[in-house]
Amino acid sequence: MKIIILGAGQVGRTAAYQLSREQANDVTIVDTRDEVLRDLQDRLDVRTVVGSAAHPSILEAAGGADADMIVALTNSDEVNMIACQVAHSLFGTPTKIARIRSPDYSLRHRLFEEGGLHVDVMISPEQLVTDHVSRLIRYPGALQVLDFADGRVRLVGMRAVSGGQLVGHQLRELRDHIPRRDTRVAALYRQGRSVQPEGDTVIQEGDEVFFVAARDDIRAMMKELRTEEEPVKRVVIAGAGNIGYRLARTLEDYNQVKLIERDPARARRVAETLNRTLVLTGDAADEELLLEENIDDADVFVSLTNAEEANILSAMLAKRLGAHRVMALINKPSYAELMEGGPIDVAISPQTITIGALLARVRRGDVARVHSLRRGAAEAIEAIAHGDSRSSPVVGKPIERIVLPPGTTIGAIVRGDDVIMAHHDTVIEADDHVILFLTDRRHVESVGKLFQPGGRFG
Repeated sequence: MKIIILGAGQVGRTAAYQLSREQANDVTIVDTRDEVLRDLQDRLDVRTVVGSAAHPSILEAAGGADADMIVALTNSDEVNMIACQVAHSLFGTPTKIARIRSPDYSLRHRLFEEGGLHVDVMISPEQLVTDHVSRLIRYPGALQVLDFADGRVRLVGMRAVSGGQLVGHQLRELRDHIPRRDTRVAALYRQGRSVQPEGDTVIQEGDEVFFVAARDDIRAMMKELRTEEEPVKRVVIAGAGNIGYRLARTLEDYNQVKLIERDPARARRVAETLNRTLVLTGDAADEELLLEENIDDADVFVSLTNAEEANILSAMLAKRLGAHRVMALINKPSYAELMEGGPIDVAISPQTITIGALLARVRRGDVARVHSLRRGAAEAIEAIAHGDSRSSPVVGKPIERIVLPPGTTIGAIVRGDDVIMAHHDTVIEADDHVILFLTDRRHVESVGKLFQPGGRFG
């Protein structure tokens, strides 16, 4: 697939890195910064073009005439929308994806209906991050909570701690602990390395466990891995930017929310539009301010400013002062790996959260949803099975007879309104939504071939 990525910011660079690693993709990146593109070309197998993403001549030089997809990820909503329109009008590009941050655009769907702007898919990293953090707050103790099949199935990542009922026990004992709940451990990481989950695998303290469960069964499984935590009531947010503001607006009807913003003018504007959130002007890394606001009573402190170093410092300070759980928005993967599980409970990566929305559109086969995990090393996929036993390598076969790449697990199947946890004798039927976990994303193409419609497996 020929893909043109417009914008080499954090999200654009992550998209280029992920997409260029897949052999089927031919990636070109457009940006106005020559030095950034040179660095990318040294590290990735991509073409680069210097220039404005919305100019027809630049899009033509990037290969717009025969591109399969335009992914507009610049910092300007207007440039992204115009670039998609130019790609449609001049080149008839089949798929056009645009990053659109402003709610004033994204909420006005008539702009993108037939006869309007030709944007096929709108992506808002800010909204995706907001949804991600709000799910983590809803399920205290989770590292990741990912939706599949319109939310009927969720993949939850947790770190096992002392006090969890399954910690120190074999996985096969799970059925005895929660006999009326059907869940499946899809993957397990111990000291950063993948461990194949088997019936005799003993869960150890510190293990990172990913399990699949129907939405109503999640809390029962969470009790198996750590002591049950009280629902979150008090939330402190640092940073009233796009994400901080959206999160406060999402939580304020159900939680006691305090929002700390350094810029007085921004704090005033936000305070006028929020209903129940207490907006404070100040520095979230100011120890005196945090103490005055009783940070030790906070169930969650989440730092979402534009400066990741400030996010790390304020989250570490809040933790030291007594906040129960702290999260920080961190762009650099090396920083995130260093901090998460230590002084910071959850490192939030906008690039990792956003990339799944792109990958689901790029993948061959019928892929409904993709989530990138563990800084892009692993993936969870929702694939749709088509065909019959003659045309498909998965339809009509029990899971134990399906040849899956190493490190790949089928966790659950959604059939109509039913959620079926995958067992060795479970038979996949046509139109099933199959939830898979890949500990090694290098096998993505092999998995995709299993679900390509019409038996096109080569």
